Amino acid sequence: MALLTPLFAFLYHLPQVYKWLLKPYYVASLFMSVAFLAVRKTPGICDHLATQREDGNSCDFDWREVEILMFLSAIVMMKNRRAMFLMTCKPPLYMGPEYIKYFSDKTIDDELDRDGRVTWIVEFFANWSPECQSFASVYADLSLKYNCAGLKFGKVDIGRYGEVSKKYKVSTSPLSKQLPSLVLFQGGKEVMRRPQVDKKGRAVSWSFTEENIIREFNLNELYQKSKKLSKTKEDKVGQSQFPPVPEEEEPEQQKEESESKKDK
Repeated sequence: MALLTPLFAFLYHLPQVYKWLLKPYYVASLFMSVAFLAVRKTPGICDHLATQREDGNSCDFDWREVEILMFLSAIVMMKNRRAMFLMTCKPPLYMGPEYIKYFSDKTIDDELDRDGRVTWIVEFFANWSPECQSFASVYADLSLKYNCAGLKFGKVDIGRYGEVSKKYKVSTSPLSKQLPSLVLFQGGKEVMRRPQVDKKGRAVSWSFTEENIIREFNLNELYQKSKKLSKTKEDKVGQSQFPPVPEEEEPEQQKEESESKKDK
C-alpha cells in the first residue's frame, strides 16, 4: 500500500507533469543530456574523445565526469525535495468545521462580482501541496471567527482548474512557492495577496500563521465594517417584510356626530 499511494498520486498528476516538462528549457536540457550519453557510449565516436582514465578507455566515464554527474543529481534532488515529499508523506486532509465556499472555474467570477459590498478572502490551493494541507485548519478557524454577511471566505483548487491559476496568476509549480496564496477581493477586484510575487515571478517568503493573516489583512477592522453591513441588510429585509401600518381613518358619520357634540 505504501508503494501504491505514490504511484497513484504520480499517475493522477501526470498530465500536469507533462505540461510542466514540455517547456523549451526542459526539452533542451533533456536533449543535451541524452546527446551527451549517446556520444560518450557510441562506439566509433567515443574512441576519438579525450579521457583522463588510467586505462585510456575513452568510451567510459572518467572520475571528473562522475563527480559532475553526482553533483548535478544532488542539486536536482534538493530542488525537487518538496515534490518527492508530497508523494510519500502527505499530511492528512482537514475534515473539521468551516464557513468556506468552494469555487470552480465556472462559479468563482460570478460569485466575486455578485455583490460589490461583500469582501472575499479566497485561498488558491492544490490538494497535492503539503503546505496547503497544513494551512487548511488555520484557514478554517479564521472562517469560523470572521465569517459574516459582508466578509466571506472561499477556496478554489487550482491544481484541478488550471484556467483559474492562469487568470489569477498563481503558479502551480512546486518551485514557485506560491501555494497556498491568499487574495483579498473587494468589489470583485483584487486588493492584496500573500505571498507577494516579485518581478521574476518568484514568491516572497511569508509565514501563513493566524497572527500574520489577521494583521496583514486587517481582519478585525474588516469584520467590524462587515457586521455593520449585515445589520443594515437585516433592517432593510425587516422593513420590506413588515411595512408600516397606515392609520385608520374615522368614518364620516362618526366625524359628523363628534362635530355636533362639540357644537352643543
